[in-house]
Amino acid sequence: MDTVRALLRRGNRSRGPWAIASFIAIPLFFSSLMASTLAQEKPYVIQWKGVHHLITQFHEPTSATEARVWLWALLPSVLLSFVGWICVRLPFGWYVACAAGVVEALAVVHKLDTWTAHHTARFPLGVDLIPKTNFQSNQYDPGEWEKLARQTALSLEHWTIGLALISAAVMGALYARRRFFARRPALAGASLEGVHAPDATSPGLDPGS
Repeated sequence: MDTVRALLRRGNRSRGPWAIASFIAIPLFFSSLMASTLAQEKPYVIQWKGVHHLITQFHEPTSATEARVWLWALLPSVLLSFVGWICVRLPFGWYVACAAGVVEALAVVHKLDTWTAHHTARFPLGVDLIPKTNFQSNQYDPGEWEKLARQTALSLEHWTIGLALISAAVMGALYARRRFFARRPALAGASLEGVHAPDATSPGLDPGS
């Protein structure tokens, strides 16, 4: 326990880890937004029995569904920012924050293919809820928007990981420069040995001789 407290006291307490974690959280948020939309968005469905068959109408998602999508999308970014805030008091907190960004970027898309398939099944008319037979108004065929959303989520995941790795590499280079290549100041008050001319004064005579 004392060792942990000593390490926390030796932390640089710079806000750099918090700042870089918050910066990495920007592309992470948009990646998780795409993933959360694919995982949770669903249309509002109304069904009733017709004369010959069951009639189904699809409407835009409810406000509650949209709020749930946004809240889940915010969670990874908030968590990463919180990790960065904790890393302010940790030695080498930069690298912990960057590693957390990489882990979260991989986590938010770990079931992306499954979520894409489920979202396509929930929107059988396409995400615009307009059938393909309506040539004038239809914009997305079934599965078309989901494909674009999946590609966007993966691209933003790569950006998040790239920013984290670049940030860690830059901080590692700066640390190595300070540790191994910085000039060490001369010791204050240290006496320097000078070069003097030989003393030409002959020794005095001893009075007692």
